[in-house]
Amino acid sequence: MATQIAEIPHARHALPWWRRPGVLRSIAPIALLVLWQLASQSGLLSAKILPAPSAVFEAGVSVLESGALADALLVSGQRALFGFVLGATAGIGFGILAGLSKIGEYAVDPPLQMLRTIPLFGLIPLFIIWFGIGEEPKVYLIALGVAFPLYLNTFAAIRQLDPKLVELGEVLGLSRGERLRHLVIPGALPQILVGMRQSLGIAWLSLIVAEQVNASAGLGYIINNAREFLRTDIVIFGLLVYGLLGLVTDAIVRRLESWALRWRPGVSR
Repeated sequence: MATQIAEIPHARHALPWWRRPGVLRSIAPIALLVLWQLASQSGLLSAKILPAPSAVFEAGVSVLESGALADALLVSGQRALFGFVLGATAGIGFGILAGLSKIGEYAVDPPLQMLRTIPLFGLIPLFIIWFGIGEEPKVYLIALGVAFPLYLNTFAAIRQLDPKLVELGEVLGLSRGERLRHLVIPGALPQILVGMRQSLGIAWLSLIVAEQVNASAGLGYIINNAREFLRTDIVIFGLLVYGLLGLVTDAIVRRLESWALRWRPGVSR
């Protein structure tokens, strides 16, 4: 049995290159790009509606060489980072408060649930009235979108903790802060990280919308300028950059999840 278990990793690495998960997952995107290119070259797709991948690539190279992309990434990244940190702090904090205390739940959960039902992007006019057309409404819009998934996941994770953990803390004589630090947070961490991945997706989606509101810098600014000059290739390139940023940040959180939960059986390392 031990010999069989030891041979499993070797067998996994012995797979032919064309059967490896990374290769198999890339087949569909590559096929889609090829079909897209062929449809554009044959005239089935108008360049004004959907330029060919080669045209989008050339537009991206021109934006990159001009230095505009690096500046835009810096500005958009700062907005996303500030909004995410603000929203994550609020979402996790309120989730812990509501999860640990019935009084906290009664004080926090009803207004948050009511606010959660309001369309996020419908708040843009109100945010502009409150905060103007600078950076504040963009950051707060991202923060609001980030907060709700983290609040719901943190609250649910704490309420679903094994009661034996609480009993263990009492038996060991741990204080409330020690129970929170050593038992509650580690036990709730898997679901909190799930909420973090959801929140990152919403953060980039919120950023796309927020940067359409009088942005003078950032990826949204590049896309708006391209729209005014009917540069569909640059618009699509900007959207692809947004998507790539989402994939990169999701991969970072997955790495963080693997590291933070390395003590759990079945977690890939």
